[in-house]
Amino acid sequence: MKELWTSIASVLGVLAFCQSLLQVIYPPELRFAALKFLNRLFHCLSAYCYFDITEIDGVNTNELYNAVQLYLSSFVSATGSRLSLTRALNSSATTFGLSNNDTIADTFRSVTVHWEHVVTQRQSQSFSWRPLPDEKRGFTLRIKKRDKEVILDSYLDHIMEKANEIRRKNQERLLYTNARGGGSLDSRGHPWESVPFKHPSTFETLAMDPDRKRAIMDDLRDFTSGQSFYQRTGRAWKRGYLLYGPPGTGKSSMIAAMANYLGYDIYDLELTEVHSNSELRKLLMKTSSKSIIVIEDIDCSVNLSNRWKAGGTGASRCSYDPAGSSDLRGGDVEGGGANNNTITLSGLLNFTDGLWSCCGSERIFVFTTNHVEKLDPALLRSGRMDMHVFMSYCTFASLKILLKNYLGWGCDRDEAAAVIMKELEEVTEKAKMTPADVSEVLIKNRSDQRRAMRELLEVLRAKAERNSKYVVGGRDEVEDEEEEKRALESHEGVKKMQSGDLEGTKASECCLAKSQQKEERDELADE
Repeated sequence: MKELWTSIASVLGVLAFCQSLLQVIYPPELRFAALKFLNRLFHCLSAYCYFDITEIDGVNTNELYNAVQLYLSSFVSATGSRLSLTRALNSSATTFGLSNNDTIADTFRSVTVHWEHVVTQRQSQSFSWRPLPDEKRGFTLRIKKRDKEVILDSYLDHIMEKANEIRRKNQERLLYTNARGGGSLDSRGHPWESVPFKHPSTFETLAMDPDRKRAIMDDLRDFTSGQSFYQRTGRAWKRGYLLYGPPGTGKSSMIAAMANYLGYDIYDLELTEVHSNSELRKLLMKTSSKSIIVIEDIDCSVNLSNRWKAGGTGASRCSYDPAGSSDLRGGDVEGGGANNNTITLSGLLNFTDGLWSCCGSERIFVFTTNHVEKLDPALLRSGRMDMHVFMSYCTFASLKILLKNYLGWGCDRDEAAAVIMKELEEVTEKAKMTPADVSEVLIKNRSDQRRAMRELLEVLRAKAERNSKYVVGGRDEVEDEEEEKRALESHEGVKKMQSGDLEGTKASECCLAKSQQKEERDELADE
């Protein structure tokens, strides 16, 4: 036994001597070159290539690292066995991530890649104005060499796109307003004030015909995924919606549903707080991409109604003067005209469809009005308002959505329910009640479903009976549905006037003169 230990000690001594001899004979530079050569030889013989993505690049945060972390969190929760959980500031969701030194596989275009989360202790820290974390974190991407040139660039672009989409969905949405008068700025130099946007309206709960909702959702989906189309056709990446109809038909709920569906912020533009076209442009420049810019009740906020219905040139109806408008500012201004700043129709048109409207991308303009025929035809043309959405009275299809939302009521409950639904179907279209009025009846009796249904049926019947009697001397039943048609006809009239077609004008003047002569003859006969 003693001889064995003696032999081992002798061998160790020889190895130590050989190591010292090698260090003397082979300097560190030579050993480093040999290791580098062996490492390169290994990579040449290997079928894989590796890419390191560190969390911190110098002293700056690597955006690609954050994007990879968000991207992997979208599917790692279903495959990983040990995960890390994080929740970012102003985020409404918890994200999953790989634990230290864990590995996961991903597939892109039928190519399999591997991600490894590498976490090591930082050896030494040099002097820096920004202290670095004790741990050095990063991701290592492993791809087969034959697939590197094919998917690397497109795969990283795919990761960045998905990460931005996840970040937008998780981030708390905001509702902005320019309520600060005079265009004043906050401490950060922004003209907008914001509050968290918590409106619960969705397309699923929106009381509207399902086919029309589906068409709007498809249009929104095509818009968000159409960046290449808009670039190829030379159009600004924006879209305009006009929501019109009687009060209480769900125009504001539609805007909230659009924001929740797309994950966009909302900028509620109050035109009565804007003093000039230049201030309007500054507000537009301070809006972010992926947002909805809303101007509600455009026919009431400023005097931008149809120029050609008022007669004459309509120049006086093209602008809004805050100094001389007592009904919008809450008081008379003595000496009217002290402030010459105005919002002109031209300024608003350039805001929605001019050069300044292209200073951002992926934005939606939404105008709402109760009287579309009062709007100037220039606001209604394609390119400014691409999609006109009529928010109609409550139909039977939208009534069923309201019954499901407020009462959990379905037409297949029992035979009695089927009878009530049949009676509701007969009177709903005739009653012409808004979804807001129907909702009020259901909310008031939501604790008793049967009573709510009976009272709703009685209210609808009474309203339908009044509508059947109220025809002569009242508003026509289909007038609201024909508002856009009249507006478009007015637009065609404007085109004819602008193109020099004065025959219709002369004929109308002749008819007017004849009618005046007839009235004069009748007055003389009466005398």
